[in-house]
Amino acid sequence: MRRIAILSDIHSNLEALTKVLEDAARQGCAEVVCLGDLIGYGPNPRQVMRIAMERFHFTLMGNHEEGVLYEPVNFNWKAEASAWWTKDQLQSKRHDAAENRRFWKFLEGLPRYREEGDVLYVHASPLDPTREYLVPEASLDRDYMGLIFNRVRRVAFGGHTHLPGIFFPDRPFLEQRSVPDRFPVTEGKFFVNVGSVGQPRDGDTRSCYVIFDGRHVTFRRVAYNFRKTARLIKRIKRLPHALGARLAMGE
Repeated sequence: MRRIAILSDIHSNLEALTKVLEDAARQGCAEVVCLGDLIGYGPNPRQVMRIAMERFHFTLMGNHEEGVLYEPVNFNWKAEASAWWTKDQLQSKRHDAAENRRFWKFLEGLPRYREEGDVLYVHASPLDPTREYLVPEASLDRDYMGLIFNRVRRVAFGGHTHLPGIFFPDRPFLEQRSVPDRFPVTEGKFFVNVGSVGQPRDGDTRSCYVIFDGRHVTFRRVAYNFRKTARLIKRIKRLPHALGARLAMGE
């Protein structure tokens, strides 16, 4: 069956994205999709956007794309600083004006969600595709899970929290490290958080993404040179150095 690499939260981390795409190719993935947050936090927004525009089957609107397109509303100070810096990078007169226009046209055209048969793709949550934080603790609230899964026909994929694992309508969140390889998603309903390529936050410094073949989900962890990304962030005065330091802790 056709294997799809599902990525999210790349966050302008070219080092991580490069290694994940190499791994996806070795795993025989026919196409790559991104659930949003290509940009923000990291040092390479233009390079990451070029790859997305050239190679991804589709990309969704994340809250960081919204923040750069409009204003970074309700962002913490580090995320807000990175959003304004990223915005300047994508419209800078130091770069090719035609490419700048292509970047903005691409961002403006990003969909908030995508449905393919009984599969739903969002950045954040089926209830709010770009901004709602669906955290593991929420899985204990059955009424809330009922609202979530009313929007899911069979399986949904999201990111946003950077915490990989699987939500169910009637049982606690299953974190990624406890998910068996080739987890079946045929009987029942599932919401799969695919984790983060560019800024993992589950205590593991490795990038995380998911392979989906239509019937099974496989989580992949991929090591990359996070120290190089941290050094690049440190060289940019307008990016908080903490955005690089956290990569060494997976948080």
